[in-house]
Amino acid sequence: MPRFRSETFSTGDMSWLGSDHGIANSRTVTIDISTFTAGTHYPNGYIPSGLPVAVVGGVAVPYDATEGTTTGAGILAGHILTDQPVIGTGDFPAPLFDHGRVVVAKLPISFVKPAAAAKNAAHNIVYV
Repeated sequence: MPRFRSETFSTGDMSWLGSDHGIANSRTVTIDISTFTAGTHYPNGYIPSGLPVAVVGGVAVPYDATEGTTTGAGILAGHILTDQPVIGTGDFPAPLFDHGRVVVAKLPISFVKPAAAAKNAAHNIVYV
């Protein structure tokens, strides 16, 4: 008997987008799911649209907002564009929104734009 799985697809809550600029030009990144925590980053079984990420070693990891961090995880690369279901433990591709406008108050987690210019170097996002 084949193994069937039912899935529901959705883009998620994209109200955090401040404009449509950059949506069609989102680049693909590979999510390193081992660096994300189920209860924190995807409590509902999916990584939510708008989650901020960094790119370290060519893969997307959770963005570390700690201002004093010196790791690559402290350099904001952008935001996951659409909800990404987490199935199993394998890494998977996802669209990264790295230029355009973002409404901070609508992001799925509490977020403060990094103050240091070097921590904003990997994207071209205007936060409103």
